[in-house]
Amino acid sequence: MPILPNAKKALKVSKRKAGFNAPIRSRLKTAVDSAKKTGDAPALSSAFSAIDKAIKAHLIHRKKGAHMKSQLAKNAGKPVEKAKTATKSASKAKAKKTVKKTTK
Repeated sequence: MPILPNAKKALKVSKRKAGFNAPIRSRLKTAVDSAKKTGDAPALSSAFSAIDKAIKAHLIHRKKGAHMKSQLAKNAGKPVEKAKTATKSASKAKAKKTVKKTTK
């Protein structure tokens, strides 16, 4: 716990800001994830709206928002395949096998 008065105030302010920012950040993440999974127009529209609101609330930088929008638009209509990620992790596990050297 903070001891100094200015530290107490800073803690109170940061808790208040976190309360305002948490729902916006949550909506942003769910909207972007659903747009990545489905790739249809309504999901993209809601994701773009959530990104714009997060930029307006200064949760993300405007250039990061532009990059997110660009990537969503680029991958529109291409749903993410979970099989690709599963095969990548399996191949990494196989590659990590090491051979023990014998000493004489």
